[in-house]
Amino acid sequence: MTDVFDPWSPEFRSAPYPAYARLREQSPVVWFEPSRQYLISRHEDVNALLRDRRLGRSYLHVATHEEMGRAAPPQYQEPFWTLNNNGMLDREPPDHTRLRRLVSQAFTPRRVEALRPVVQRLAGELVDAFVAEGGGDLIAQVAEPLPVTVIAELLGIPEADRHALRPWSAAICGMYELNPSRETAEAAVRASEEFSEYLRGLARRRKQDPRDDLVSALAAVEGLSEDELIGTCVLLLNAGHEATVNVTGNGWRALLLNPDQHALLKADPELIGTAVEELMRYDTPLQMFERWVLEDIEVRGVAIPRGSEVALLFGSANHDPAAFADPSRLDLTRRDNPHISFGAGIHYCLGAPLARIELAASFGALLSKAPDLHLVEDPVYKPNYVIRGLERLLVAV
Repeated sequence: MTDVFDPWSPEFRSAPYPAYARLREQSPVVWFEPSRQYLISRHEDVNALLRDRRLGRSYLHVATHEEMGRAAPPQYQEPFWTLNNNGMLDREPPDHTRLRRLVSQAFTPRRVEALRPVVQRLAGELVDAFVAEGGGDLIAQVAEPLPVTVIAELLGIPEADRHALRPWSAAICGMYELNPSRETAEAAVRASEEFSEYLRGLARRRKQDPRDDLVSALAAVEGLSEDELIGTCVLLLNAGHEATVNVTGNGWRALLLNPDQHALLKADPELIGTAVEELMRYDTPLQMFERWVLEDIEVRGVAIPRGSEVALLFGSANHDPAAFADPSRLDLTRRDNPHISFGAGIHYCLGAPLARIELAASFGALLSKAPDLHLVEDPVYKPNYVIRGLERLLVAV
């Protein structure tokens, strides 16, 4: 299927949705040799497999690499995998259950809701500055600073240290692309070492001198190890801003290329809630979510043996006509919208409520303060596939 699914092709990356339609129709479950994964493209299957306990984000809780027919990662990557494997996303029960429960003690709905006025103020300030300059790069000037600042505030990262967060996160997230290069892996290892060392020092200081922030709260949680605290904080940063940045950029691209929907939203700001959900569906920020097969399974008559890896194609599932009426059309009034951009099952995104607050604030501020926003150049996507976002979005007001 490499003539249909080619995640390394700029043409495919710029417009993957027609290719997904062919996959869903012709080969909804298919082996993809270049990444050695089974591609799963229909909404019903992706949604079911996200909840199927015969699959896991990891297999190390039930088997060694050798027992699963896999080679262990190269030794030089150890700092990255240690950090990654200490976050709850790559743990399975009972460890995942314990971690999520412990983190939920600190990452409470009350703490998230308390950030709402902070988010709204920050969004307003960023947009005011953007409008005063007559526009510019919406990604660099609004989409990126807002969630990074919010997560930094939540964690309690001192302002003087925040400049390092985005580069660390970008380097680490490079490892989630398909078949990352040696250069990408080495950059992720360096960032993992530096970020882990930084957070270890901050956590120890907060344990001695607690503040009203999430690092202090996590440091006080009994049963959460220091390495798990660090893995959790990195996961919150990476997951807590990558998707929000890309929904903002991809979403504004979609709005500006669909002026009828842009006009509809300007005329009725009450639609912001359904609009955010539809923009997450329409141009999905996380195109693929990978899981390991822990027991033999069968999907649509295709036998998938233990030790295999499946690639759940979120972008395809979110455009499946079996789940969405007229899925290729942007419809900000869409009510029946079972998109899976936040995942499903036990790994459903813990930060989804905060992401929704941030997205509503930034879209709302731009709609009210820059109603005549328009494109200056055709947007270009980053040379990534798994994490889908724009290089820049140059607009004028």
